[in-house]
Amino acid sequence: MAQRLATEYVNATLQMTEFQMNQFLLTADTCYISHRVKVAGGGEQVIVLEEVGGEEVRLTVENKRGIYICSLSCRVVNSHLNNAVRKLFVTYKGTGTVNRIYKGFTMVYYYERGSVRRISELTDSGSKLIYQHKHSLSEIINVYKSDAVEREITELRRKADRLLDLRNDAQSVEECNEIDKELAAIAKVMFFLEA
Repeated sequence: MAQRLATEYVNATLQMTEFQMNQFLLTADTCYISHRVKVAGGGEQVIVLEEVGGEEVRLTVENKRGIYICSLSCRVVNSHLNNAVRKLFVTYKGTGTVNRIYKGFTMVYYYERGSVRRISELTDSGSKLIYQHKHSLSEIINVYKSDAVEREITELRRKADRLLDLRNDAQSVEECNEIDKELAAIAKVMFFLEA
């Protein structure tokens, strides 16, 4: 079995409530990992997870109306620190790319709200898709039940009716040409929506 050399988190984000953030900070310290909180110049916080006497990971934290958004881009080699960051990422439903680096290849995991959406294997010879999330039955039902397209078509028809009324009342050829351009654009959009 291949041994992992490092793990990279690329443009990863996670969201926590204030309660979750407090829980995380209470449980972040272990016998191998410690944490400290710094305040940056703009008032945002930086949480530093640190392997005792070694490697560290920085999470930039921004508070947006009671939701803490943590940003993370780093490379982790230490297994204890890697395990702590992995648990954090999965527990708080992270979104982003996670590269698991092995000798000779890299496994690239694409996460969306804590779920793996795609896995690819990267080697010197190229990329190979290993897994891709298929829509679940509930997602397909939600798309089927969605009436957003029908509402947009209805709104476009209303707009076309108003433009046709304006065209009937138009006094000049220039006005008619402008209205005709708008009607042509609406017709094009409706063709795609109705398809």
